[in-house]
Amino acid sequence: MLVCLSLLVAGAQPASAGLLEDLTDGQHVLLMRHADAPGVGDPPGYRLDQCSTQRNLGEVGRQQSVLIGSWLTAQGVSAPKIFSSAWCRCQDTARLLALGTVSVESSLNSFFDDMSLANSQTAALQRFITASLKAHPKQPLILVTHHVNIQALTGRAVSVGDMALVRVKPDGSHVSHQVFPSPRP
Repeated sequence: MLVCLSLLVAGAQPASAGLLEDLTDGQHVLLMRHADAPGVGDPPGYRLDQCSTQRNLGEVGRQQSVLIGSWLTAQGVSAPKIFSSAWCRCQDTARLLALGTVSVESSLNSFFDDMSLANSQTAALQRFITASLKAHPKQPLILVTHHVNIQALTGRAVSVGDMALVRVKPDGSHVSHQVFPSPRP
C-alpha cells in the first residue's frame, strides 16, 4: 500500500525544484483549494460551527488531502504556517496534510453565497498575506480556501485540491502564479 501511495504521489506531477525556495523567499504563498467534497455550495441553513450541516470531504477528498501532504513533504516543505477557511472541508483538508498546526483565518472564508463580498474579502486576504509574510518570511505559508477566493486573487479557476503558488507584491496583491494540479487517489 505504501509503495502504491508513493508511486501515486511521485507520478502526480513533476517535482518543482524551486517550490521550497519560493515558499521561503518572503514573496510567495501557496493557496490551496480544499480537497474533493461532493456537491456544489452548502445546504440551506448550514452553520460554520456545525460540520454536519455543511458539504464535507468525501473519502476521495480525505485520500486526496493525504496525497497532497505527501507530495508537499516530498518537495521539502516542512513546518509551514497553515491557515484555513472556517469551513470544515477546508479545515479537514489542512489537517489531513499532516504538516502541522492549522489555524482558522476569516479572510480565507468563502463568499460563494454573496459574491458582492469579493472585493472586500480579497482585500482582507491581501492584508493577511502581507502581515504573515512580514512576520514569517522564511517559513512556508499554506492557505487552504475556496475556488472563489483563489480566483478573485489570481484570476484563475482551480479544481479541488489544486495549489496555486502565488507571487505577491509587498501589499499582498497578485503578481504571478503557477498552478500545481492535485495528486488524485
